[in-house]
Amino acid sequence: MSLKNTLDSIDHNILDIITKNARTPFKEVAEACGISRAAVHQRVNRMVEMGVIIGSGYHINPKMIDFRTCTYMGIFLDKAGSYEAVAEKLRAIPEVVECHYTTGQYSAFIKLYARDNEHLKEILNNKLQKIRGIVRTETIISLEQTFKREVPIPL
Repeated sequence: MSLKNTLDSIDHNILDIITKNARTPFKEVAEACGISRAAVHQRVNRMVEMGVIIGSGYHINPKMIDFRTCTYMGIFLDKAGSYEAVAEKLRAIPEVVECHYTTGQYSAFIKLYARDNEHLKEILNNKLQKIRGIVRTETIISLEQTFKREVPIPL
């Protein structure tokens, strides 16, 4: 179901502002949208309840806490039916920060952070490759994250 019809232009403006900076005070959002601070608060709460806004918080720079190796990994499974069990095992590995069930050559695609290449090797050998159902992995190390952003908000 599309939420496009349930969100109006003010909702879209609010989303545009807060996705660029979640710390923008509601007072500033209200002024930019031409509504009261209470109305912004109500609309944000409604969008949270609707599942449009799925989280809030701070983004941590992994390098500043000594996780210097960002890795993407394609995972080949023994059979497609193994995905749910494998995903639960991957969820238990703290360094794995994203997991996607995919089409194409991989059954799953994950993103993980390691302190360095030795730590990555330890995760690969002692955690990932020991998960029942994973038959092979393909590792891609990110040399630099050039940018990261949220999906564009249609205005």
